[in-house]
Amino acid sequence: MRAGTRARWLQRAALMWLALLACGPAAALCTGVCTCSASATAVAFGSAWSPISGAAQASTGNVRVTCGGVLGVLIPISVSLSAGQSGDAMARRMVAGSQSLAYNLYTDSGYGTVWGNGAAGTQTVSGSILINVLSGTSLDLPVYGRIPGSQPGVRAGSYADTITVTITYN
Repeated sequence: MRAGTRARWLQRAALMWLALLACGPAAALCTGVCTCSASATAVAFGSAWSPISGAAQASTGNVRVTCGGVLGVLIPISVSLSAGQSGDAMARRMVAGSQSLAYNLYTDSGYGTVWGNGAAGTQTVSGSILINVLSGTSLDLPVYGRIPGSQPGVRAGSYADTITVTITYN
């Protein structure tokens, strides 16, 4: 086989292999040819909220999903958030010792949809990442947090909760 013919044959074989990969399910694709991870910027409410005020306190965080792998592979993903210490995503609570403070995390700035795992009235957030093999590819998903007003009996303190981010390949 001549050198030019062989080079064209190798290029076609590589393109056919990539085309076959692109036709398979995302979970199978990522098993062998991509990796994804999540990082988060916390939803930090600060210290301005008052338990006797009727005003809610809002803050925004971010979940960043970063993937790397074979160039051109489109990976559909779904991102879910755990319920945290309360065990109920519809009624999340931050704690400080034996004290707790109601709050929640939402998919939208209007605080209409609780971000959870898709169960019990919560929703997950879906998106797609087109893999760029040279630098990886990231998808930023804003997280909208809100503490409702009028929570009498809540004492001053440093309240926190731990939320687990889960990426599912669709």
